[in-house]
Amino acid sequence: MGMFKQMKDMKNMVEQAPDMINQAQQLGAQAQEMQAAQQAAAMQAQQQAMANANAAAAAGGTTADGADFSPINGVTLEQYASICKSLGAGAADPAQAHAAAGAAGISPEDWDAATAGWGQRMQGGTAVGQKFNALYQAG
Repeated sequence: MGMFKQMKDMKNMVEQAPDMINQAQQLGAQAQEMQAAQQAAAMQAQQQAMANANAAAAAGGTTADGADFSPINGVTLEQYASICKSLGAGAADPAQAHAAAGAAGISPEDWDAATAGWGQRMQGGTAVGQKFNALYQAG
């Protein structure tokens, strides 16, 4: 009796296989459509961000009060870019960064605050990032 039940179950599974294959193919197609839509949305968002950055740069690249470029704990963007450039690959090493900042008269605490602050401003305002890149390349 167990063998007949197994054969019946196998027959049912074989009969259901085409439907399962169709369902799997439909799910795969839906997943591809969703991925394409997400990529299109991401590209559109990136293009909008670039357009906003270009508009900000064309408008002078600062907020109305210029706060994006004000020094952080006494460290200007120019100083920050110059020290980052001098560090090169050593920028990830806090001891090297503190030593380079110290040589420029900047305390480790002020350097750490400036690093965090300038990084945040570069993420939030592309004009700051563009100016940093220009200073870094020139320095």
